[in-house]
Amino acid sequence: MDRKSATSTMASNDPNLLDPLGTPQPGDLIEIFRPAYQHWALYLGDGYIINLTPVDESQAVAISSVKSVFSRKAVVRMQLLKEVVGDDSYRVNNKYDDNHTPLPVDDIIQRSQVLIGQEVSYDLLGSNCEHFVTLLRYGEGVSEQATRAISLVTAAASAFSVLGLINTRSRNRPF
Repeated sequence: MDRKSATSTMASNDPNLLDPLGTPQPGDLIEIFRPAYQHWALYLGDGYIINLTPVDESQAVAISSVKSVFSRKAVVRMQLLKEVVGDDSYRVNNKYDDNHTPLPVDDIIQRSQVLIGQEVSYDLLGSNCEHFVTLLRYGEGVSEQATRAISLVTAAASAFSVLGLINTRSRNRPF
């Protein structure tokens, strides 16, 4: 198995996750499995990651809060990976490497360090934590999670429109 798909876990009961196969390397994307969503971070080295956390919450609460998904602002923080992961599981997931060329590691780290402590806009569909870390790694923000969410919302809206149209037509029938 290659490093790109290597998985590391902490206190995981998920049988789909593999045993630890290696240590993250600087510039790697880290996918953290929260109960209702995936949080993304970028590994800086020496156990530290850079990630987005909500502005209006304490650092401890922000780490695992679902509220962070709905926040409009975020703070770029450098934190220990093990503290951010907590009891959740994570894996190195450089899944976009086949379609996007990673920037040199020194550039990724330098770009990351400049942003630590900065407040940034946050939008679940257009500027989320996955967009943030892929922008650092590749120079382009990418998020399959957001694309899936947009597709789901579009499908749901279409279904409700069709149901509304059917319901309206049946109410307008004279018999």
